Amino acid sequence: MSLDRRPAPVDEHPAPKDELSSPARHSGLAKGSASPFVDFDRRAWSQLAAASTRLPLSAEELDQLRSFGDFVDLDEVREVYLPLSRLLNMHVREGGRLYHAYRRFLGDTAARTPFMIGIAGSVSVGKSTTARLLRLLLARWPEHPSVELVTTDGFLHPNAELERRGIMHRKGFPESYDRRALLRFVSEIKGGRSEVSAPVYSHLVYDIVPDERLVVRSPDIVVIEGLNVLQPATSGALTVSDFIDFSVYVDAATADVRRWYVERFLRLRETAFRDPASYFRRYAELDHEAAVARAETIWDEINAPNLVQNILPTRGRASLVLSKGADHNITRVRLRKL
Repeated sequence: MSLDRRPAPVDEHPAPKDELSSPARHSGLAKGSASPFVDFDRRAWSQLAAASTRLPLSAEELDQLRSFGDFVDLDEVREVYLPLSRLLNMHVREGGRLYHAYRRFLGDTAARTPFMIGIAGSVSVGKSTTARLLRLLLARWPEHPSVELVTTDGFLHPNAELERRGIMHRKGFPESYDRRALLRFVSEIKGGRSEVSAPVYSHLVYDIVPDERLVVRSPDIVVIEGLNVLQPATSGALTVSDFIDFSVYVDAATADVRRWYVERFLRLRETAFRDPASYFRRYAELDHEAAVARAETIWDEINAPNLVQNILPTRGRASLVLSKGADHNITRVRLRKL
């Protein structure tokens, strides 16, 4: 792909029978391993980007979509996200072929429903950057220019409802979401409704924005990002993950994520927290030691328990795991075998 945003031709010839086998042989995975995943180090994974694929975004565009405190650079886009976008494009394309085969088999004329990608991971791990970056890259493949991004934050109960239920301190835990509304949203998308809407969440005011909706109109792909999108069903009920076609879990050592959370808190104390409208305005005047202590308390009492109890256990359900090192760079990719 080039900076003119038009992708160069890729996959012009039929793929080899085992397209992933060659780099995988250099990934350190023992032959005959019983693991459901194929492991790649970053170098091996980077080889899966087609040689003719050019970088489809500029440094300025990357700066605009990168989350506060995330350090993804153009090298990481080239070495990690381009191969991932190629893989996802392959899934979307082959899913389309399967859809047309089903349509012929069933004699059905219904339009194909959007391909849904789930992005999961901890607070502060960088999943929002991953979601925005994949949305941009996928939209620049000519086969599916319409790509929407929806975050599950919009399906959190409003703060007033969380206060009424006495669970404001558990915001981000599964019970803090309107799971029925979220499930209805994804089921309507996958059911083929031409227009579906979702609530909008403001990180500045830390609450749902009244009377504001995000409208999704028959996109080719929907990227849905959130802490709990890979949660399994309970008692045989449907859940969001039942509607996801491909999922990515952004992973890192818990100690690193804790440090990133504290560092981000300190940066926000000097920026967004100073906005008079910010829910966290009271933290802006804390001195360094008090701010660190407060951030560590929030992490230890809220984010860490949620990670351990609810988020981390879903990692093994992902189609692909992006593993980050202590410097925030992706060092390893684990791809579920077909």
